[in-house]
Amino acid sequence: MAETSADPAPAPPPKGILLKADAIAEPFLAEVKANLAAVGRPRAPPKLVGILATASAAPSRSYAEFTRRQCTALGIAFELREVGEDAGVEEAIIEANADTSVDGIMVYYPIFGKEQDHYLQQIVSPFKDVEGLNYKFHYNLYHNIRHLEPKSLLASSPSLAAAAPLTNDAVPPPGTVKSILPCTPLGVVKALERVGVYNALLPYGDRAYGRTVTVINRSEVVGRPLAALLANDGARVFSVDIDSVQEYTKRPALAEAGAAGAPRRAYHPHHVVRPAPPEMDLDRCLALSDVVVSAVPSATYKVPTAALKDGCVCVNVAADKNFEADVRDKASLYIPAVGKVTILMLLRNL
Repeated sequence: MAETSADPAPAPPPKGILLKADAIAEPFLAEVKANLAAVGRPRAPPKLVGILATASAAPSRSYAEFTRRQCTALGIAFELREVGEDAGVEEAIIEANADTSVDGIMVYYPIFGKEQDHYLQQIVSPFKDVEGLNYKFHYNLYHNIRHLEPKSLLASSPSLAAAAPLTNDAVPPPGTVKSILPCTPLGVVKALERVGVYNALLPYGDRAYGRTVTVINRSEVVGRPLAALLANDGARVFSVDIDSVQEYTKRPALAEAGAAGAPRRAYHPHHVVRPAPPEMDLDRCLALSDVVVSAVPSATYKVPTAALKDGCVCVNVAADKNFEADVRDKASLYIPAVGKVTILMLLRNL
């Protein structure tokens, strides 16, 4: 009797795309080059000063050298000023503020710790803050104010009267410029725009509508401002930290109603933050999320692949890989790092 051949083994499911930052960065590199060309001569090239405490960890020094190489390649003047950790950082910032040859200042954190570093961030002149860490820029970010009059940076405090966006258009109105945004959160947003998470057919300011996003780690440097940016663009965002899950959204809660029986608001002018429903732990957030961004500064932390929604987009922001090796078995797209995009956002801010 003739032997029958066994059925062929089923083909393995396709893996998601691994997308490196270089491909994402290309249009922004072109944009920076175009902006530099538009500055023209006889103006000197823009000058960026980096301030590095000599005792800073290796990642800060590596970041500084990477910034130097990118600036050199583009014809931007870069100067690294190294100062002692115990004294000199504040003085170096004040000196760079007063130096008319300096167009932008970046300080390599962490140096002293959260509270003292936050103080140093406010010492940098808002006219030279390329990292978007000044409180005036943070205020604008959280209140969805996208453009500002430069002279408003001279005011001692932001105005509550300016809490609504000046415009729904991406182009700054006459007499205004774009408000500076922090580089890493902005880099993540631009990466998501580039890969199609944002829907360009929707109105500006609402192009992430319909997307559910989980952002893991609620730091003031990346996680919290990123959640706010995404929510202000229309997404429903779960901000997951070690002790809580919060929901960031412009959409009002079902129970919200207008004053004196007026119709329920359709939309907040900027995101609101509320505790997530009690059943929303990390696994439930992941199961609902079209996008997962992780920024946990730990080599041991891993987002469980099994909990991910099929076809989601995963973005690793941390220096260490926060996703398991098999992440592309569930994710349709995995971006393992955004550092090159972050640098271009910094130079774009410059």
